[in-house]
Amino acid sequence: MIFSSSLRSAARRGFVTNAPVNGFDGAIGNTPLIYLKGLSERIGSKIYGKAEFQNPGGSVKDRAALGLINNAEKLGLLKPGGTVVEGTAGNTGIGLAHVCRAKGYKCVIYMPNTQSQEKIDLLRMLGADVRPVPAVAYENPKNYNHQAKEYAESLPNAVWTNQFDNVANAQAHYDTTGPEIWEQTGGKVDGFICATGTGGTLAGVGRYLKEKSGGKTQVWIADPPGSVLTSYVNSGGKLTERSGSSITEGIGQGRITDNLGTFVKQVDGAFTVPDEKSIAMLYELLETEGLYLGASTALNVVAAYELAQKLGKGSSVVTILADGAYRYQSRLFSKKWLEAKGLSGAIPEHLKKYSVLE
Repeated sequence: MIFSSSLRSAARRGFVTNAPVNGFDGAIGNTPLIYLKGLSERIGSKIYGKAEFQNPGGSVKDRAALGLINNAEKLGLLKPGGTVVEGTAGNTGIGLAHVCRAKGYKCVIYMPNTQSQEKIDLLRMLGADVRPVPAVAYENPKNYNHQAKEYAESLPNAVWTNQFDNVANAQAHYDTTGPEIWEQTGGKVDGFICATGTGGTLAGVGRYLKEKSGGKTQVWIADPPGSVLTSYVNSGGKLTERSGSSITEGIGQGRITDNLGTFVKQVDGAFTVPDEKSIAMLYELLETEGLYLGASTALNVVAAYELAQKLGKGSSVVTILADGAYRYQSRLFSKKWLEAKGLSGAIPEHLKKYSVLE
């Protein structure tokens, strides 16, 4: 498998950039690692968040987007003037749209019609052809991923980047995100935990940290309600029927993707984080850390806090700050929306001042 020289250079150039980078793709990666002071001091451990919202496209998915497109170019699947097609719940599509603009490709995005309007609007502003379709299970032939694949196959010089099962996704994180975390922590990582959608971040970072630590770094999955990954890991590999749902977007799974499949047998554990805890943490991070983050990131931080408690005082745990709240603010800071979801009571009384939208 051939991967991006831009991604590799991001891993090599260190964490203070002293020279210009080459365009949008050169700015991907090399994000800060933020020490979450309030949470860390509360339990006597070190909790860090990898600030992936500082990627130029605003999320962790910029890394996967660049890795997938560069890999398609190297394999000769995508030539100048071509079309990139993907099925995505949002952030990968945004990353792909940015990279396509920078490289001169057309971009077509199929997505579930349950996603936030902010994401859809942004994709269209970036010039993507956005096609919202009914949200149905992966097994259904009308699932947005299958529709994306079929459309790409109908066009000349087009590629379906296949973010869920194209392992160039996980490799991008193995080549960049994992080495960055290892260097930024000085190799002192007792635990790494994050939610998974495609599984690329968890698998790529997890594999790198396991290798560098000689297996000492524990790698855990944080799961939203409605996902089957917690039960899969804790049952020793049995898939159950998916049931329930979550307010989080782009995470959780009903199957083992090929990206996750490259690493899932090495996962040390998994647990589910209720939406109530994610909402409470989202508001707490704004109050105590000044960080305006999305719901999946809040879930990751809840999970990092709980994993640090499991590992004991003095432990060092890293998670992913996947994106900011800007793409979800009409929901996450709306009194009516939170009440409709039964989540307004999850916000501590002294933090309700941030719920300012009607």
